[in-house]
Amino acid sequence: MPIPEDVTGDEIDKDVRQELQSLPKTLAEDVAKNLVMVARLIDEDPEGAYGYSRVALRLASRVAAVREAAGFAAYATQKYSEALGEFRAARRMTGSAELWPVMADCERGLGRPEKALDMAGAPEVHKLDKAGQVEMRLVAAGARRDMGQLDAAIVTLQSPELASNSVQPWTARLRYAYADALLAAGRENEAREWFAKAVEADRDGSTDASDRLAELDGVEFVDALDENENESDGEGAGRAADDTADADADATEAAGAADSAADTTPVSDAPEPGDKD
Repeated sequence: MPIPEDVTGDEIDKDVRQELQSLPKTLAEDVAKNLVMVARLIDEDPEGAYGYSRVALRLASRVAAVREAAGFAAYATQKYSEALGEFRAARRMTGSAELWPVMADCERGLGRPEKALDMAGAPEVHKLDKAGQVEMRLVAAGARRDMGQLDAAIVTLQSPELASNSVQPWTARLRYAYADALLAAGRENEAREWFAKAVEADRDGSTDASDRLAELDGVEFVDALDENENESDGEGAGRAADDTADADADATEAAGAADSAADTTPVSDAPEPGDKD
């Protein structure tokens, strides 16, 4: 797959670059460039990211960072079985529990919420940092909802992290998930309150909490571009109508002039019936 000229491979994290040092230099550079493309495309073009991840995987399947990138690219394209396999491979190589929550979410994607809940109670969860533990809580709550256990999902999300007033990278998503669960349970007033709190914490627009809040408040947004286009269409139609009216007026005026000209033609110039030259 083509690599843009502005991609050098130096954009990757230093930890990944260190992993790639086990490869020959030219190969390491090629792998790095493909990993950069995965990171660049994974949000806006998951299929494209997946394609680059497969190239990196063919080049360096024994590098944990490559297996992890391939896992996330497969996850982004909802290839959950493939993603789970890559995450397991990366975990075997590193011994880290960091990927445990996303592995559990793959189980949800495969229609196995019970397995995801089992993973939420496994010893590996205690090895996660705070962000990982919050992520695991989100996955567990999602699994509860998959199983139709709305009240249990709500309770699962109730935690010190949810109650905290401090804003962390996970705060907006945690509040959003809680609000969404409340709304699904028919607790609209509480849901509105937590969507509003999610908006306060969502500084980078990672959720659509503001849209959900507006929807609850009955606010409708009008696309400014569409509105301008409609105005332009209206103005164009008005101009066309004016042009038509002007044309009709000109035609009427021309017809009047012709009638006037006929009325003023001298009678003596017209030959009488029976006249001879």
